[in-house]
Amino acid sequence: MPKNRPGPTLADSRGRPRARRRRRWVPILLVVAVVGTAGWFGARFLIQSVVNPECTIKAGGITETFDPDQTANAALIAALSIERGMPPRAATIALTTAFQESKIRNLRYGDRDSLGLFQQRPSQGWGTKEQILDPVHATNAFYDALEKYKGYETADITKIAQRVQKSGFPEAYRDHEGQGRVLASTLTGHSPAGLTCRLDAVKSSLTPQRVASDLSEQMGVTSVRPGEGSLTVTARDRTTAWAVAQWAVARAEIYGASKVSIGDRVWDRAAGDEGWSAGADGTTVTIELG
Repeated sequence: MPKNRPGPTLADSRGRPRARRRRRWVPILLVVAVVGTAGWFGARFLIQSVVNPECTIKAGGITETFDPDQTANAALIAALSIERGMPPRAATIALTTAFQESKIRNLRYGDRDSLGLFQQRPSQGWGTKEQILDPVHATNAFYDALEKYKGYETADITKIAQRVQKSGFPEAYRDHEGQGRVLASTLTGHSPAGLTCRLDAVKSSLTPQRVASDLSEQMGVTSVRPGEGSLTVTARDRTTAWAVAQWAVARAEIYGASKVSIGDRVWDRAAGDEGWSAGADGTTVTIELG
């Protein structure tokens, strides 16, 4: 008879299967860890790129951030001051007022019958509801009223804004003069490369002809050559060129602009927070759409 062999010890009978099970789980755990890490980074990138579009403006040692809607409206307000031949101070007054009244948003509501960027009231002669909700009409109405006051260029911001608006809280305008100055200086072209925007990828774009039409209406620039998916602007001087370039970046979300260049300097939508590239500027601006 064969000799009795000792049976496997308790440690052996339990140890070997456990080791095998551990070996089987190792690659699974590694896969889960890799997928989880990739998912975390992917989610973080998605949140940053989709949830936080914003525009940053720097001028005179001051930095302010606005969302794309505010920045687009601010660019229109500044552009109309250029179209009318008004000084940058006019844009500062208008932008300060709009920030106090609506946070530079085209609101469809307000105190009593107040509406729009400047919270103008149809009952006070600013126009019909539809007119006031048209940012071009509302801004021109504000400038029409501002120009009636001689010396507005050097007037105290609270006094001149109150004369135009007749607000119940006139001292509040002074609190936002810093934002108004930064926006005006940059969007009228006096602070080159002062504006950059981090935006989502382009989903759709308007035609070059439509952008050219808006540029003509808002800034009075007519030396525009629409092309296939782009337009080229020849400005009268460097300051105007920067005003056009930064207008295009500020309104890139509306038009679907993917790249704006002025001379060798480029704002690339795909570059995120990198801002304007280095190089020489000039008086020619190219706006690429889509």
